[in-house]
Amino acid sequence: MYKLKIWNPEDPIFWEQEGKKIANRNLWISVPALLVSFCIWVLWSVVAVNLNSAGFTFSTEELFNLVALPGLSGATLRIFYAFVIPVFGGRNWTVISTASLLIPAIGIGYAVQDITTTYKTMAILAILCGLGGGNFASSMGNISFFFPKKLKGTALGINGGLGNVGVSVVQFVVPFVITFGIFGSIGGEPQLLVNGGSAKSVWLQNAAFIWIIPIVVITVAAFFGMNNLETAKASLREQFSIFSCKHMWVMSFIYTIAFGSFIGYSAVFPLLIKLQFPGINPLQYAFLGPLVGALSRPIGGWAADKYGGARVSFGSIFIMSGATLGVIFFMNQHNFVAFFIMALILFVTTGAASGSTFGMSSKIFNPKEAAPAIGFISAVAAYGAFFVPIAFGWSTRTTGSPAMALYGFIAFYIISLFVIHYYYSRANAEIKC
Repeated sequence: MYKLKIWNPEDPIFWEQEGKKIANRNLWISVPALLVSFCIWVLWSVVAVNLNSAGFTFSTEELFNLVALPGLSGATLRIFYAFVIPVFGGRNWTVISTASLLIPAIGIGYAVQDITTTYKTMAILAILCGLGGGNFASSMGNISFFFPKKLKGTALGINGGLGNVGVSVVQFVVPFVITFGIFGSIGGEPQLLVNGGSAKSVWLQNAAFIWIIPIVVITVAAFFGMNNLETAKASLREQFSIFSCKHMWVMSFIYTIAFGSFIGYSAVFPLLIKLQFPGINPLQYAFLGPLVGALSRPIGGWAADKYGGARVSFGSIFIMSGATLGVIFFMNQHNFVAFFIMALILFVTTGAASGSTFGMSSKIFNPKEAAPAIGFISAVAAYGAFFVPIAFGWSTRTTGSPAMALYGFIAFYIISLFVIHYYYSRANAEIKC
């Protein structure tokens, strides 16, 4: 029942009579599984903001590191997760990987209740949050098997885009759920949060405990509702053939520019607002950036299918460069409203470029190559969740401002425009997509 021996989505008769329904069911279970994975992966982006106010004594650089470590571990895990679907099966791995999110969710819930918890322990828990980041590679690889080529960009855009909404969901939900004892005595005692001379009771543990029930429900749904595809089976040797493909490395660079920027900025955005605009409550606004970025990703995937991924990616990254300059300018002017508008434009274009880039990948690689290639490409890009916060921390420490890091990112954006033009969009490009 759970293993499908025949799967041919390119056959229009099979697709309309049987394939579409099965593919969509797997997609719409995959979406919440990926969403909650992102919630766990970027959980420290909101937890770190409140730690010192609740009695912890971590340095600014240590807080940036706690935000960055899930990005490092998540990106590294993606390298391995990129190759597991053809070995274990999509259903099987979704069940295992989703259930694994309970480990950091429970661990963080207990750790934040005790201000004597060491930085080392917090760092280990931050690394374990990378389990959520790793899931993206296997999830996207799995969904790529289910849909015909003409719909892959849209399907991957929906899966990745709505999954990315988890970044915004965690930044929107957590500030609310920590304000009351939602779990009663079972959830533990409140902590005293001190800000600007005023104090209030909060339940920081709710930031992690709130995801336990969704994780369990989605794990059960994946167990009973998803499928393994016999046609997706492949040995590691077969999958490793992608490393000899030049375009896998080119697309890794382009996707790092797009998604690496999105996830890195998402992780650092609340802390950046708090440090650059001390009078602003970052958790009132920060969630909007990842939200618009995530919602624009399906649009980027759809536009790639309709107008060409290279064209959409080029335009999106071009606007990213201008928006980043705007962020720097208005940040230096201490104009929060204009800064925030520029940041939202930046998030929208990182999301659109992420969707269109995966749309390009689905056209460049054949079905057997697509899953491991997409998984590995996403693994490389996920290091943005580590390097962007680290770059911001370094820039702030050495120059007193994150502007230097942003100028460095702009340089990479400009390089990527030449790469896209040369390989995929010029008249004599090797692959027009």
